Amino acid sequence: MLSFFRRFLGSKVGTWIALGFLAIIGIAFAMGDITGNSQGGGITSLFGGAGSNAAKVNGSALSSADLQSRSQRVFEQERRNNPTLQIASFLAQGGVDQVYDQLVAGLSIAAFGKNEGMSVSKRMVDGQIAAIPAFQDASGNFSEDIFRRALAGQNVSEKLLRDDITQEIMGKQVVGPATLGVRLPDSLVLPYASLLLEARAGRIAAIPSEAFVPATAPTDAQLAAYYKANAGRYTIPEQRRLRYAVIDLSRFAAAAQPSDAEIGKYYNDNKTAYAATETRSFEQLILPTEAAAKTVAADVAGGKTLAAAAQSAGLSVSTLTGQTQAQLAATSSAAIAAQGFTAPQGGLVGPVRAPLGWSLLRVTAIDRKPAQTLDQVRPQITETLRGQKEQALLSDFTGKIEDQIGNGATFDEAVKDNGLTIETTPLLVSNGQNVEDQAYKASPDVLPLLKPGFDMAADDDAQIVPIVQDKRYALLKVGDIAAAAPPPLVKVRELVVAQYKLSQGAIKAKAVAEQIRAKVAKGAKLEEALAAAGVPLPPVQKAAGRRADLMRGDKAPPPPLALMFNMAKGTIKALPIGQDRGYFLVQLDQVQQEDAAGQPQLVEQVRGQLGNVVGNEYAQQFEKAIEKDLKVARNMTVVTSVKQELRRANGGGEQ
Repeated sequence: MLSFFRRFLGSKVGTWIALGFLAIIGIAFAMGDITGNSQGGGITSLFGGAGSNAAKVNGSALSSADLQSRSQRVFEQERRNNPTLQIASFLAQGGVDQVYDQLVAGLSIAAFGKNEGMSVSKRMVDGQIAAIPAFQDASGNFSEDIFRRALAGQNVSEKLLRDDITQEIMGKQVVGPATLGVRLPDSLVLPYASLLLEARAGRIAAIPSEAFVPATAPTDAQLAAYYKANAGRYTIPEQRRLRYAVIDLSRFAAAAQPSDAEIGKYYNDNKTAYAATETRSFEQLILPTEAAAKTVAADVAGGKTLAAAAQSAGLSVSTLTGQTQAQLAATSSAAIAAQGFTAPQGGLVGPVRAPLGWSLLRVTAIDRKPAQTLDQVRPQITETLRGQKEQALLSDFTGKIEDQIGNGATFDEAVKDNGLTIETTPLLVSNGQNVEDQAYKASPDVLPLLKPGFDMAADDDAQIVPIVQDKRYALLKVGDIAAAAPPPLVKVRELVVAQYKLSQGAIKAKAVAEQIRAKVAKGAKLEEALAAAGVPLPPVQKAAGRRADLMRGDKAPPPPLALMFNMAKGTIKALPIGQDRGYFLVQLDQVQQEDAAGQPQLVEQVRGQLGNVVGNEYAQQFEKAIEKDLKVARNMTVVTSVKQELRRANGGGEQ
């Protein structure tokens, strides 16, 4: 399927529009991100908090503390997805601004709905809470106990959570209808659909920096200055040392061995499961009249199979496999089942009156299993009871440790008191890599601990974390935390020298690329201009394609091809390869346009995608109109202050 606006909706601005103005609860809870917040304190109220207010709406306020807390949470979530993300990049991409806009929009829409007499019922809020994964047990059901523990662990009151959810539901009720029913006319859709069919062809040349790197090494002063100016390129993401103690199900094997009395009781309590059983399989034919059923029965008595006799009558038999007498009675009648279980194998039963006519039944197989004695099933019962007792002992053991931690015991005290063994990882980044040892591989026990370990704050209590559900757990505590920072130059000197040389080569590559571009722009052939550069360069590559082809899939098209679709025919442009690797020269030779009027399916597809974008635009404009009507006061000075605090708190310094 063509995704004409996938690139737009994948951008920072597009993502915000796609989410709408109502993602307040999404930031805090709906993604299941209830555990861990390095800022501590959990979610603060939208209507209070320390410090100046970032916005005021009809007597309600967004505090600077709340804006900072929620922005920090979003940053941490994004950093878990992209461990190399630094706070400077997050701020530059507008992360705080997007969170701020969402929070202000939520306040504004909630106030507007209240003014218009709208309300949200307790039942609706209950339903939203029950649907939050963080409050569900292993079977996917809402757990009151997990709910209370999660809120207490984050120092969040139930009222605060309910206020946030109420606001989110109100937002959907107010703004949601503005996005519905958008249908754009052909006059607007056709140009965009036709644009997808446009084909272009051109040539691409590469001017690599490697062709111009200096032969001499940089001086210490040059290298130090380069490293300082490019520290962000070498910054190592936050690293953590995890301390954990494994609790395995095998620990309880001896204590879980069932006694003879327990085995005997289980056998007696489940005698029906071990009693003699008989199941049968049948061919069944239902006929509308008794006379028709007797005719088929006579054919079977004369030597035909029931299937053949049914086929002669223009009918077909159905099969019933592995039926108990009770199962057969439930689908037919007690009388039919009684006769079916007294007939011999191959015997025919009927005609017998059935709920929907007259039934003929032929026994095709009989499976009789004798009763099982206690000695015969002892190994099976032993295994079942042992598994049950192991699970109970494991649950009691982990519960006792959680109670100890809840009552103030430290990680080391809980480990010592329960006879556990502490294991410690080296400093790891959130994906499990050890930057000091590239050969290091996180063990199967460590991998499940990475996400909770990086979600926890440094001063959080130890937590019981599943390694293999119902079999293996760990008591987890965060050890040392190394903030994101560039390593000492001496550790990466060789790499920095190579990249310094490459950066110098990139300066020369840029100058050469500009010289070639200028020559071609004046009429020279691209191949001849490359040959005159004085250094061996890669040959020119031809490139062609349709705009729609470039937009298929989830990956962005190669930058040179994307540039080709943003140029005028006959022009040539230079494009940085990135990371000081050189420059591309892109020359557009041909443009072929087509009319999408003859492809109605494509037109409808584009109409739907454009309709989504326009619907989101309606919602955005509606929300802005609400802000204007309510005279919302935004305090951008506070927002700037929050950005500075986030930069300091996350090791980004001040700017």
